[in-house]
Amino acid sequence: TRFHIEAGQRQRLITQLLERMKKNTFKVLFYIRGNQINKEGKAPIMIRITIDGEVEQLNSKLTIEPQLWDVAASKAKGRSAKILELNSRLNDIQVIMKDHYYDIQRRHGYVTAEMVKNAYMGITAREESLLKLYEQHLEDTKKLVGLSKADPTYQKYERMYRRVVEFMKMKYNITDIPLREIKLSFITDLEFFLRTEYKYSQNTTYKCMKFFKQVINKAIRAGLIFVDPFNGYKISTERVDRGFLTEDELEKMMSKNFASARLNQVRDIFIFACFTGLAYIDLAHLRVDNIQKMFDGRWWIVTHRQKTNTKVMVPLLPPAMKILKKYEGEFTDGKLLPIITNQKLNCYLKEIADICGINKNITFHLARHTFATTMTLGKGVPIESVSKMLGHTNIQTTQIYARITNDKISKDMEILSHNLGVLDFN
Repeated sequence: TRFHIEAGQRQRLITQLLERMKKNTFKVLFYIRGNQINKEGKAPIMIRITIDGEVEQLNSKLTIEPQLWDVAASKAKGRSAKILELNSRLNDIQVIMKDHYYDIQRRHGYVTAEMVKNAYMGITAREESLLKLYEQHLEDTKKLVGLSKADPTYQKYERMYRRVVEFMKMKYNITDIPLREIKLSFITDLEFFLRTEYKYSQNTTYKCMKFFKQVINKAIRAGLIFVDPFNGYKISTERVDRGFLTEDELEKMMSKNFASARLNQVRDIFIFACFTGLAYIDLAHLRVDNIQKMFDGRWWIVTHRQKTNTKVMVPLLPPAMKILKKYEGEFTDGKLLPIITNQKLNCYLKEIADICGINKNITFHLARHTFATTMTLGKGVPIESVSKMLGHTNIQTTQIYARITNDKISKDMEILSHNLGVLDFN
């Protein structure tokens, strides 16, 4: 009957479950190969590792006369010093195997006989684990800070490392993972974790995954993994309007006299960046030596971008020159402007925006976009020149910063209309 069939199925499932429970063991057994006697009449002692029914075997590199081997006890028999030493070495191997077993279980959450065997043989050295390689990657990156990398960039790399550690603990309950075990599912799960746990935007997630891919690429170049887990993975950036200030908004800010001296200083620093395009970190490092008279008889800013070490040369426009003269001689260390932390600058800028009636989320980096859009591209400066002054190595990056305004389109079309006016249409 149907009842008996279902009862039979349940019984089979119970039997299978009991069998699995029986197999859920870790065992190390020693045995000899009596058919491989060497010239000294000794047989090799083999190691058999059994975990959940999976078996792996390897040579212990120890030998013994077959007649001295106790098959039932899985060790040498006798009480001689030589036998006691051999059994002590076998016991040491067993202890080492157990240590590998528990270490792998702690780090990965599961253990296979092959993993224990490889760990014992030194095949799965810790250098081949993800976090070990990741930590080496961070060390290498830190050495480049001040050369080809900026400290904020390194901080982003380190933050992503912490996210990966947290992800593995939360998703898989592991503290590390062998590089060869990282699959596409690991990559997609990591992206999902960043989006859901930290509510990262599309572009922030893209940057984080790009940081992580650098570690995977390092593993591939080192020959630690042969199949790229990123194969088949796709993520793209979204085009974001980063915003900028218009001429009217700049005029409001420049003409305002604030009651607080600190607000006046922050406004001056921000306006200086709007007319030079310098990022905060580059402006903070600006010194007297960076202001040089060039071939055209004008004063230029000559410096290097901290982020990319790219040389930057920007002619000083009158408003920027006026601000430099305002603070000339105030600092003894060669500093040009009253720089405070970027975080404090952004806090003051929000207050300045409220006072000036500018309904925009103003951050210091907005000045760089304002320079690209309002001060240069909007005034007819070719994008190639704008890209050079911003220190970009790729003109596509400049296109993200610079926006074609409606006012620029109107002026360009007015010129076109004038040129077309000479044509007579019949």
